[in-house]
Amino acid sequence: MRALYRTKNGTLYLGDSEHLFESTAFHKLRKKCNLIFTSPPFPLNKKKAYGNLTGEKYIEWLANFGPIFNELLAPDGSLVVELGNAWIPKSPTTSLLPLESLMELKKRGNFHLCQEFIWHNTTRLPSPVQWVNVERIRVKDAFTRLWWLSPSPKPKANNKKVLIEYSDAMKKLLKTQRYNSGKRPSQHKIGEKSFLANNGGAIPSNVLSIPNTTSSDSYLTYCREKGLKYHPARMPPDLAEFFIKFLTEPNDLVVDPFAGSNVTGYVADINGRRWRSIEKEPDYAFSSIARFSKAWFVQKKPTSN
Repeated sequence: MRALYRTKNGTLYLGDSEHLFESTAFHKLRKKCNLIFTSPPFPLNKKKAYGNLTGEKYIEWLANFGPIFNELLAPDGSLVVELGNAWIPKSPTTSLLPLESLMELKKRGNFHLCQEFIWHNTTRLPSPVQWVNVERIRVKDAFTRLWWLSPSPKPKANNKKVLIEYSDAMKKLLKTQRYNSGKRPSQHKIGEKSFLANNGGAIPSNVLSIPNTTSSDSYLTYCREKGLKYHPARMPPDLAEFFIKFLTEPNDLVVDPFAGSNVTGYVADINGRRWRSIEKEPDYAFSSIARFSKAWFVQKKPTSN
């Protein structure tokens, strides 16, 4: 595992995360990482360019990272893993493989499940094509799960950092200061003061509706100019930013062991967090430098034979 490029706040390493602690740079970070935020290859039925396993091999592969991640995290640190859905091969039925993988990762890592999040990709294209578009017997699959795990039942977190804009109805309520408080049909009693205080924004839910529509940006332009393969499964920066702001503070350390195009490192960098990212596919690793205006290579890309 070798450092490929650096910024003031972080470093991207070219290598395989399975050998994480064989690297001196990561061995020194044991119990010092505040957040591991990552999206590993999904357990898809079709082989992808970025590599993926299926079945029991996938469960074993992902679960083996549990103890490694636990050893890397600070006692109050967090692990957030994004994992998409899978389908039974040649069948319009959902596979439980992603859930089984997450459960085994939690078990082997001795983690607490702090909360489950859903990322709703509002611009997701219809899939699986055979069942949604051709036979019309399913609706499109438009969400992925993110499991927030931690060695502690109360890791560092602050939802005040991720408040969202109040709805128009709430803005009107704050302006008029008129609210029908009292007991509801559910017998839940709501006090007037609970809803009339302006807290700077609303607390978000654990369903994050974020589009993923970028078709042309500096990263893609760089890949085209350099003749590099671009990563086909890029995460929207807003998704990474939500968890980085929610679970860390400036100068905290964020790690992504499956960096891809290094969205995690980029978002951590612009938000004043230290970061370390790992990517094993050379083209993806080299092209990800396009996300940073002030980064420098510490090793050159090998010349193709």
